[in-house]
Amino acid sequence: MQASELEFFKEILESRKEQIEKNINGVNDELNGLSSLELNDEGDHASVNNNSMVESAIVEQQQKELNEILVALGKISKGGYGICEMCEDEIGFQRLKVKPHAVYCIDCREIAEKSKK
Repeated sequence: MQASELEFFKEILESRKEQIEKNINGVNDELNGLSSLELNDEGDHASVNNNSMVESAIVEQQQKELNEILVALGKISKGGYGICEMCEDEIGFQRLKVKPHAVYCIDCREIAEKSKK
């Protein structure tokens, strides 16, 4: 992969990393705010609990994506970015444009997903 392509993906990954960190911090602040509310009835409690569960699921998913982004940024700095972890071929440029933190090429991604089921 050319240096200009690596820089392109590094910028995308760093921008997404920053966005996710802001999202996670915002959700955590919101959850802390919800826990300090004075709730008057069971409906209020149910609503807050439901919101907390949804927000927690979102944070969990974003934390997973953040971890994948950190791995990808590490690979850029060490020279292994864009290489499939399964077959060790290059991951296609178009695939990386869609998911810059991808660890598998298209073919291996399908194999990995089938083996999870």
